[in-house]
Amino acid sequence: VQLQASGGGLVQPGDSLRLSCAASGRTFKVYSAGWFRQAPGKEREFVASISYRDHRRLYADSVKGRFTISRDNDKTTAFLEMHTLKPEDTAVYYCAASPYPNDIVSERRYDYWGQGTQVTVSS
Repeated sequence: VQLQASGGGLVQPGDSLRLSCAASGRTFKVYSAGWFRQAPGKEREFVASISYRDHRRLYADSVKGRFTISRDNDKTTAFLEMHTLKPEDTAVYYCAASPYPNDIVSERRYDYWGQGTQVTVSS
């Protein structure tokens, strides 16, 4: 699976962004999708995931209630809608695909990664 993340940019605190992750290659329908992020000087961390089996969604505590992950299997695309953005959300955001239907918080459960898209939240 090849993944292409897009939609990042420079926004002000409180703004919204929608990230997209376009998949190609193998059937995206049988892969769970996840979003991770890496801020400068920090390790990459889990943001959100959605299972391919039951579309169960998981979120990091830091983004619950503000971010929403979704997927469109027909268009082989996953999305991350981000609202009420904060400066601490600034990071490179990566999408990833996992062959597992659950227990997909750890990045070790993901086989394919996109190139990352920069999100900067600053006034």
